[in-house]
Amino acid sequence: LEAARKEMSVAMRDSESAALAQSRADLEEAERRGRLEREERVTRLMMQANRAFQLGNYNQTMGLLDQAMRIEPNNARLWSRLAATRLEQGQPRQAEQLALKSNALSGADRRLQAQNWQLVARARWALDDSAGARAAEKKARDLGGS
Repeated sequence: LEAARKEMSVAMRDSESAALAQSRADLEEAERRGRLEREERVTRLMMQANRAFQLGNYNQTMGLLDQAMRIEPNNARLWSRLAATRLEQGQPRQAEQLALKSNALSGADRRLQAQNWQLVARARWALDDSAGARAAEKKARDLGGS
């Protein structure tokens, strides 16, 4: 009788372990699908924002970027596009800060960093900060930007 109890206890633990492992796998799959859906949504919003930007519709661009930022607040490319939009809207101080924020989030993306330093340079030129603009242009060149 005692051996049967031990055997049943082991079987129950094995069954519980298998169920737990399946639950974990299901949760991981759901998280992966959710992450992919968020990435796809941000990509669509970014494409729409880029079209609006190219057409000069900066208010629409900002609205689309704002939606994307609610989904991915640490997306360096979104911050960079915000910076470019603010610069086109005549807000160079904010553009500079947004470009610097993008650089802080950009990791090892040297191309994006160079692009952001070019935005910083344009913003500083607009603010009559020629020394700061030249320094930003140098950083962009050092990173491989023009």
